[in-house]
Amino acid sequence: MKHIVTIVASLFFVKVLSAQEFDKLILKGNDLYKQQQYQQAEQAYAEVLAADPNNATAKFNQANALYKQNKADEAIKLLNDLAFKTNDPSVKAKAYYNKGAILSGQKKLEESIDAYKDALRQDPTDKDARENLQKALLELKKKNPPKKEDNKKQQKQQQKPQPKMSQKEAEQRLKLLEQKEKQVQQRLQKEKSKQGGGQGKDW
Repeated sequence: MKHIVTIVASLFFVKVLSAQEFDKLILKGNDLYKQQQYQQAEQAYAEVLAADPNNATAKFNQANALYKQNKADEAIKLLNDLAFKTNDPSVKAKAYYNKGAILSGQKKLEESIDAYKDALRQDPTDKDARENLQKALLELKKKNPPKKEDNKKQQKQQQKPQPKMSQKEAEQRLKLLEQKEKQVQQRLQKEKSKQGGGQGKDW
């Protein structure tokens, strides 16, 4: 029984040591990132992810390092993976926000708008995401203003006369109108006759 306890204790120690090593590698990557040594920072984060593929901090930071190396597509892929796999809404929000920022930088405005909306779904209080969403929407509106030709086409469509009725349809409508007119005339006749008999001056 003593051997089992010793084994469990040593496994726990290894796991704690690994977590400490992960933290050290992440800190090392952060220092390299601050020194603008993005490739080395990316490698430090990659070491963590090789041992712990779901480490959100390492994945997030590696995406930033990739972006700084002009590897936007790889960064977006990592951010998508992070947002998909995490259950933490704040991590999802940050991943979507960074994705939106990268896409805005690439002038992929519609995709960036979607990413900012996703970020706001996760964290509705994120002012930066809200501001960047507004900027992207305005930029998209400036980029794609309504064209004069489109407006002219719409006006022409509105001004087009209704399609002509066939002779048969016109006759049917005319008959319906005549029937309605007869009914109205008959009603008026009845009302006049009711009013005519009882009205008169009482001398």
